[in-house]
Amino acid sequence: MSENRTVRVAVAGASGYIGGELLRLLLDHPHVEVALATSNSFAGKRVHHPHPNLRGRTELTFSPHDGLAGVHGLDVLFLAMPHGHTMTRMPEYLDRARVVVDLGGDFRLRDPADYPRYYGKDHPAPALLSSFVTGLPEWHRDELRSSDRIAVPGCMATAGILTVRPLAEAGMLDGPVQVDARTGSSGSGATAGPANLHAERSGAMRVFAPTEHRHEAEIAQATGLPVRMTATGVEAVRGVQVLCRAPLAPGTREADLRAAYRKAYANEPFVRVVAQRTGTYRLPEPKILAGSNYCDVGFAVAAGAQAVLVGALDNLVKGGAGNAVQSMNVRFGWPETTGLSFPGLHPN
Repeated sequence: MSENRTVRVAVAGASGYIGGELLRLLLDHPHVEVALATSNSFAGKRVHHPHPNLRGRTELTFSPHDGLAGVHGLDVLFLAMPHGHTMTRMPEYLDRARVVVDLGGDFRLRDPADYPRYYGKDHPAPALLSSFVTGLPEWHRDELRSSDRIAVPGCMATAGILTVRPLAEAGMLDGPVQVDARTGSSGSGATAGPANLHAERSGAMRVFAPTEHRHEAEIAQATGLPVRMTATGVEAVRGVQVLCRAPLAPGTREADLRAAYRKAYANEPFVRVVAQRTGTYRLPEPKILAGSNYCDVGFAVAAGAQAVLVGALDNLVKGGAGNAVQSMNVRFGWPETTGLSFPGLHPN
């Protein structure tokens, strides 16, 4: 059932890139009042200090993170905190709002045994893992309608899941999936270290995760297939593109792939099938998706019955803040496109 009242939301960790995208989207959302934005480093300053695109859009100032304790009656708390933060403080956050949406990695995986491998430590609250629903409406819409605990998947994981899962569900892939992911510099966050200085990043194509990137566990969890993933940083600021290679099941034709994608995403507002034989943008390209909540998926078939599956999105929107807002829309019964209608830019 749709809730027609205005909901009060807070964004914790709002000074980072994902936090800024959340504020950009939420400030224009017709059903939302942003009651609080937290940042220890920018406490007391206007939100436009780290987010100059919001200049003149709001008088909101940052509060320290501990300011959450003094705010009551929150409907939604968005957590845009560094990995490793919420796994130790989630019980506290669950008391702060009716619905908690975590955009970090701490509650994305359901098996506690995966955390030492992919996050370098045991999970301190394993009993809470199963209570979170994956914030990917295309595959978890029914669960999201009643969930008060939502874990938004990672940007490259979102692209990989949306690209691979329709074919996995249809039994068209026969074997492990090799994911080659490329991401822009904003994926490193607003406080990235020396490796992401302009002098080091410009012109580089840096393989920063040659094996076992943590998003491979999310893709494997969602598709039921073995996944091996490599991640490369490219010169773009925004954007993720994944090339996923897998053997096709015997008898699977190229036309079957298109039919499976169309069946899976026929009624989805933010997933488009892009696999054309001509044109400048024949396959998914993140450049034209900047600022939008779209994920484009496409495919090609190589000799030897090998599928090359391509997905693209804006890592800060459909790969993060947009997915979170879309999940909130589902949870409160609003049209999923509410506040998310920007189509991207071309040329860009």
